[in-house]
Amino acid sequence: MRTRHGIHSPGCRPQRRSPGRSVHLSHGRGAQLVTGGSRSVAAVARTHNRQLHAEAGEAVEVDLKRLDGGDDGIVEVVMCRQKARNALGHLFVSQMRELVSSLSSDAAARVVVFRSLVPGVFCAGADLKERALMINSESDLFVHGLRSLMTQIAVLPMPTIAAIDGVALGGGLELALACDLRCAASSAHMGLIETTRGLLPGAGGSQRLPRTIGVTLAKELIFTGRRIDGQTALEMGLVNRAVEQNEAGDAAYREALSLAREILPQAPIAVRMAKEAMNRGVEVIDLYLFYICSLKVIPTRDRQEGMAAFIEKRPPKYIGE
Repeated sequence: MRTRHGIHSPGCRPQRRSPGRSVHLSHGRGAQLVTGGSRSVAAVARTHNRQLHAEAGEAVEVDLKRLDGGDDGIVEVVMCRQKARNALGHLFVSQMRELVSSLSSDAAARVVVFRSLVPGVFCAGADLKERALMINSESDLFVHGLRSLMTQIAVLPMPTIAAIDGVALGGGLELALACDLRCAASSAHMGLIETTRGLLPGAGGSQRLPRTIGVTLAKELIFTGRRIDGQTALEMGLVNRAVEQNEAGDAAYREALSLAREILPQAPIAVRMAKEAMNRGVEVIDLYLFYICSLKVIPTRDRQEGMAAFIEKRPPKYIGE
């Protein structure tokens, strides 16, 4: 499968406040961020959160990048916990939750790509060094937090794509499974290996994997803790696309970006409603739900534009209204 060249994200780093843009945090119930510039509240919140981490002496392990030009509307969640191979530790999970929470209300984001800047690694799973030091109650809280994070990702209103250019094990594969679509390098290795560590896939993997590849295959992979490569994952239906890795080590990211570009020109409200209908319809066949989602699409200007473009034999220009 041919891949297209994408836009490389710079390494994660704390971002400084731009001159002339004031940021104020009002405390108490219904706290809001107010900016003196033109950025959205969500963008200001992200900058404020990065500043808090930097001021606390914490490294930025997860960052956000918004593409522009012809890729305006594509947002990247960039994982860059270099020393611990993007392991899901407390700081990593906390920063990821902040960014995902801001994206949930970001109307300008049409597609979100989750990628890693750590060579050969998408996400290595839970930080077992941290977890080994936890007492039982702390471990329970940690797993609950992981499960909550994966649910946050799964219910994001826009399509999400995981770019798996390397290892995705345990919680790392659960993160990819929480995304709508997955692109992988053929050489990438993935698996829910928790049973080999005396654990269970506790962040949604034991539910999402069977829904993705079927119960029988999912049981085999989880019972054995087997690791599979990207090509095998494609054959199983675990990933949507598998590509040969390139010298830069970002072939899956480039393929994910190509897929995002296919989604980008489609009517954003219709895409979001289609996602909601499918996600909820997987659990129960609900024609009433489809009816409700259709009611939200019918009055949109995008629907009228789609019909007009078809009749006039021209590409549609969707505005998300």
